[in-house]
Amino acid sequence: MKVLVVRLDSFGDVLLAGPAVRAAAHRADRVAVLCGPPGAPAARLLPGVDEVLVWEAPWVGFQPPPVDRAEVDGLVDRLAAAAFDAALVLTSFHQSPLPAALLLRMAGVPRIAADSVDAPGSLLDVRHRRAPHAHEAEAALDLAEAAGFPRPPGDDGRLRVRHAAGAPELTGAGPYVVVHPGASVPARRWSPERSAHAVRLLAGAGHRVVVTGGPGERELTALAAGRDGLDLGGRTEPPQLAAVLAGAGAVVTGNTGPAHLAAAVGTPVVSLFAPVVPAERWGPYGVPHVLLGDQDAPCAASRARVCPVPGHPCLDTVTAEDVLAAVEKLLGADA
Repeated sequence: MKVLVVRLDSFGDVLLAGPAVRAAAHRADRVAVLCGPPGAPAARLLPGVDEVLVWEAPWVGFQPPPVDRAEVDGLVDRLAAAAFDAALVLTSFHQSPLPAALLLRMAGVPRIAADSVDAPGSLLDVRHRRAPHAHEAEAALDLAEAAGFPRPPGDDGRLRVRHAAGAPELTGAGPYVVVHPGASVPARRWSPERSAHAVRLLAGAGHRVVVTGGPGERELTALAAGRDGLDLGGRTEPPQLAAVLAGAGAVVTGNTGPAHLAAAVGTPVVSLFAPVVPAERWGPYGVPHVLLGDQDAPCAASRARVCPVPGHPCLDTVTAEDVLAAVEKLLGADA
């Protein structure tokens, strides 16, 4: 049996699909993941994935491409040639799976399952309704089970990636804490000055601090690291970042992909969580964590990309002292 798992969103979204992918892989002979360009590096880290198909959907993302008939026809042809027996269309709680389901049906996929609050007509064979308030990882697992792919025996359902246990060639020897100051959108980002203060405070308390970030965040990571942290900004592709996070005692980060990557390698997370999306659905999953940030702030559940409240109070009321206390709580619990 060949199964396709569709998750067209970001890096972190694809990581959250990992437990459902493993459930499909337990029953299938071959599993492919269809994802967008931001999610492809995550898909390549997931256990159980045999093939990654990349397509940028015009209904997903911060800057979606225009609808292009030739692109759509090309995708349908690729999917038809692959001859999948079944597909799981995974979406966030606020998204519709029906555009993707339509293309899968056009490609001849005979069995399609998805969560859908909209009437699907003939597009879905399994129309599942997710449990209220379910975490995104749990919702995906529930859908997989409804489609005939239960969790494999002995699988704890947590996030997981293929990764090295550490990256001493990047981090040096000895224990360390990671601070990841960036986020995919400004509303989910702690202020750079507070990140820098937290690095100084952690270092002053005797913690070695490694600062991580993407290629476009080098200025941010340099500011945050200052003279007290090791700046790895722009130096880690996803496999190396996974190894760096796996070697850390704790990771301090916002609601962004590295938070889920830290959970996937089993590292405790201090989550600077802006409530623009609910923490019950998007918080660090399956690992010890401390949630910081005002979850009842006026921006709650707004899905805002830029903070709509002057002063960014949901996160900027969090202090460096709060972060230090949370890190030491997690390190003490781990010990």
